[in-house]
Amino acid sequence: ATVLSQLADALVKKSVWIVGGDGWAYDIGYGGLDHVLSMKRDVNVLILDTEVYSNTGGQASKATPIGASAKFASAGKEVAKKDIGLMAMAYRHVYVAHVAFGAKDVQTVKAFQEAESYDGPSLIIAYSHCIAHGYDMAYGAEQQKLAVDSGVWPLYRYDPRRVAQGQPPLVLDSGDPKISARQYMRNETRFRMLTQSDEGRAEGLRKLASEDSKARWSFYSQLAAMHYSETPEEK
Repeated sequence: ATVLSQLADALVKKSVWIVGGDGWAYDIGYGGLDHVLSMKRDVNVLILDTEVYSNTGGQASKATPIGASAKFASAGKEVAKKDIGLMAMAYRHVYVAHVAFGAKDVQTVKAFQEAESYDGPSLIIAYSHCIAHGYDMAYGAEQQKLAVDSGVWPLYRYDPRRVAQGQPPLVLDSGDPKISARQYMRNETRFRMLTQSDEGRAEGLRKLASEDSKARWSFYSQLAAMHYSETPEEK
C-alpha cells in the first residue's frame, strides 16, 4: 500500500495546461509557444487575450486591434492584430479554438472538452475583457457578445481529427455578423478616446477595423468549407 501510494500520481493521466496572456503568447514568449505547438506533445495552452499588456500598465501588443489606443499606440493602432489562431492551424496537427464565454458559454465548454481529449497540442484563445478597455467590467459579458456579433471576434474550433472523417477541420460557431464593428467599438474608451484629439484619423481607423473584420470573416468562411484529404500511403 505504501509503495502504491508513492506511485499513484504516476498512474493517473496528466492534464497539462499552460496559461498566459497575449503579451506572453503573441509577443515576448511566442518563440517558445510556437516550439511547443510544433511538436506533437499532448499539451494544452490557454491564452487569456486582453489585447493589451494588462499587467504592466496597458501597452500595445501584437494582439491589440486596429483603432485601439494604448501606451506606445496613443494615436490608435493602425495595423491588424496578429492572428495567432490561424498561424497555429497552419501546422495542421494543432487543435485550435477561439472562444468568448460571454457570447456562447456552451461553445467555450465544448472547446475545453475537445482540447482536453485531443492527443496532441491544443490552443484555446479566450476573449478576456480588461479594465484597460475603458468600460464597466460588469458589462464584460455583454461586450463579448457584441464582439462576436460584429464579427470582430469570430468563434471557431479547428479539430484535426475531423479530417479522417472526411469533414472540414474548421467549424465556425458564430454566424454572419449581425451588427457593425462600429457598434462594438463605440462602447470602449480605448476606441473612443482618439475621437477627441483627431476625429479624422479616428474615423479612418474605424473604417479599417470594419474592413479587417469583414475580410477575416470572409476568409474563415471559405476555410471552413475546405476539405483536406489524408495523404494516401505509397503503394
